[in-house]
Amino acid sequence: MRIRDSVVVITGAAGGIGSALARRFCAEGARGLLLADLDGDAVEDLAEELDREGCRTVGVASDVSRESDVRLLVETAEAHLGPIDLFCSNAGIGSGAGLEAPDAVWQACWDINVMAHVYAARAVLPGMLKRGRGWLLNTASAAGLLQMPGDLAYTVTKHGAVAFAEWISTAYGPQGIGVSVLCPQGVRTGMTESRATQEVLTAFGELIAPEAVADSVVAALAEERFLVLPHPEVAGYEQARAADRDAWLAGMQKVVARLPKLS
Repeated sequence: MRIRDSVVVITGAAGGIGSALARRFCAEGARGLLLADLDGDAVEDLAEELDREGCRTVGVASDVSRESDVRLLVETAEAHLGPIDLFCSNAGIGSGAGLEAPDAVWQACWDINVMAHVYAARAVLPGMLKRGRGWLLNTASAAGLLQMPGDLAYTVTKHGAVAFAEWISTAYGPQGIGVSVLCPQGVRTGMTESRATQEVLTAFGELIAPEAVADSVVAALAEERFLVLPHPEVAGYEQARAADRDAWLAGMQKVVARLPKLS
């Protein structure tokens, strides 16, 4: 999956990983970008910036928790840029809470961390299947392979995002559809600004820049890898979890006992 000459949609594109992907894809020679975010002003500013740099870019305000908005993204991209080669379902939220999180918070995490991927696949796959090619990049998290201490709803829904990507790959891979799932650990974004969150994340590895995540994405897509791991150590953590889950859980309990609560 090469970015050059490709039409790409990125959700959650106004900042963090999303904006880093947009800038990197522009530099890689994407033919067109559609950038979507709940913050319409910010994403339109970024689209204008990249358009001035010579990458045809459209920015739109969008709420990916609504299927109608996601379908409109696909229609807008196809109308202004052409058939979509790569759909990056990148928007995501956390709760910063455990069992005490209210149902509304659980629902919001479910809608954005899982259902937004479902809506994207429903909207973009028919066209990709007709052409016999296309790629989905779904942003999950290392929490989708392991867990995020202090954030139960995030952990559960990110596991769902990974499982969804695996299912889509199994079902549609033979028909020319590629799937990658992005599972970074700590990244310096708006979601990780609080000191408590940073202490939790740095207990497992360093926080990296969104630009480093974008580098990993481009490399993984070129190799057509399913798992995109900007923190390579996550592979070892996942293997240890699978090899001896009791030992892994005991180790996690010791680490979590020393961590502050997220707030």
